[in-house]
Formats: sequence, structure tokens, C-alpha cells
Amino acid sequence: MSAISADDSMDDDVFESQDNAAALNKLKIIENNLEKKCNTPSPTGYRGYQPPAEVLKLCQTDILSDIEPVVHKTILLGDSGVGKTSILVKFDTGKFESGKFSATVGIGFTTKVVEVEQTKVKLQIWDTAGQERFRSVTHAYYRDAHALLLLYDVTNKTSFDNTRAWLGEIHEYAQDDVVIMLLGNKADCGSDRAVRREEGERLAREYNVTFMETSAKSGQNVDLAFHAIAKELKYRQTGQKDPNRFNVQDYVREQTQSSTQCPPCNY
Repeated sequence: MSAISADDSMDDDVFESQDNAAALNKLKIIENNLEKKCNTPSPTGYRGYQPPAEVLKLCQTDILSDIEPVVHKTILLGDSGVGKTSILVKFDTGKFESGKFSATVGIGFTTKVVEVEQTKVKLQIWDTAGQERFRSVTHAYYRDAHALLLLYDVTNKTSFDNTRAWLGEIHEYAQDDVVIMLLGNKADCGSDRAVRREEGERLAREYNVTFMETSAKSGQNVDLAFHAIAKELKYRQTGQKDPNRFNVQDYVREQTQSSTQCPPCNY
């Protein structure tokens, strides 16, 4: 081992010993012991330096995974009774609570983190009131929204007809680049269906928005809807706008499952 030079960064009090030779000898012994523990030179320049265990652990993992993800504001819209709260609760808890929800008054929200290709996407999901008297309150939340999920009830033709008015309000109040998805909810209610799937698809093409049918009761496409939104927002956040890499409409089209025929719904 090479001799210790005057340029080495050591504590000054070591050299205040009355016996410098003994002090230097002690330092060499310490260095020898440290070098036995560390076979490679330390990038810090301090002989034998070993970073704390928690630092080594971070170096061996994806540090970015522990960083708080950006919050993406996502709003559920549509007439009263189309199942917005049921969809939100199903996605948030995995449960369907039949007939336990009264009409949402005003607005409320929950937050959920979605994993997209080993990246955390944090969705702040707002549940809005569908009644006309609360519409002005809902408008205030449009402007800074990153994604809007517009629901109608496939057993209620009026709720479907009203989606044009909702889409008009979205284009008036929301940002131009907001992600919009049209959801035909309660798709499990086969015999009670009043709106054909093709009608929803046609409307979505007219407004150039993503479409799928969902069911809070069976869980059909509920996770897919939010994961598709999260994936689109993740790609936008990272600046990956190459349409060949990801397109939310193509993704939904590929992933959407056939609607399950179930007995008439009671929600």
C-alpha cells in the first residue's frame, strides 16, 4: 500500500499526538482493515468508504418508483342515475353496492394509483352530480381536468340522447387536449337495453372520442376504462406522442371484451 500523503483528507487531531510515528502506524492498520472490506476504490475518494445500507438499496432499485407521481384529475360526467358513483366505487374498492347510493349532491372525489408499465399514475377521480341544478358547479371543474369519462345508461335512451349536450359543454369548458371517453354503462342488462352498442360507437366516431360499454355490477371493462385513461395520460406526460407507440382508441378496441348478458339490473 502506498504511503499516506499530505494531501489525504484525514482528521487534523490525528497528527496532534505526541508520538507521530505511532499515530501513522495506527492509521495504516485502520486503512488495511478498511481495504479488506472494500476491494474496489471508492468513487468518493475516501479510502474504504462504504455508503449506508439504505443508499445501496436505492442504487439497486428504481429510485423513480418512490417519487410521488403527478396527480391527474379525472372527472366522471353524465345524467343522474347512469351509475357514476357505482363505477367509481367498483374501481376503487372492487365492490358493487346494489341500491345503496342516493343521488350525488355537488361533487366528491377519491384518489387511486394505477400501475402502467412499472410507472405509477395517480388518478384523482371526481364524482359529479348529474342533476341540472348542479351543472354550473360541475363546469368549474372542467378547465383543469386531464380526463373526462362521460357515462350514459344503456337502459335509458334519454341519458344517451343527453350525451350530445354533455359533449357540447365539454368542448366549451374543458381544455382542448383533455382525454375524453364515452362509456355506455349497465351493459349487463340484456333484456332492458334501450341503446344499441352500435349507436354508442357511432356517436363516439362522430365526436372522435374513445368508447366502450361497462358494467359496475359485473365489473365489465371498469378497470380497463381507467387503465386506458392512465396509460394515455402517462404517455402524454412523458412526451411520447408517436401514434405508432400508443393510441388509446386502438388500445380500448383491442382490449374490450364482449358484453355479458345478465338478468335485468336493479340499480
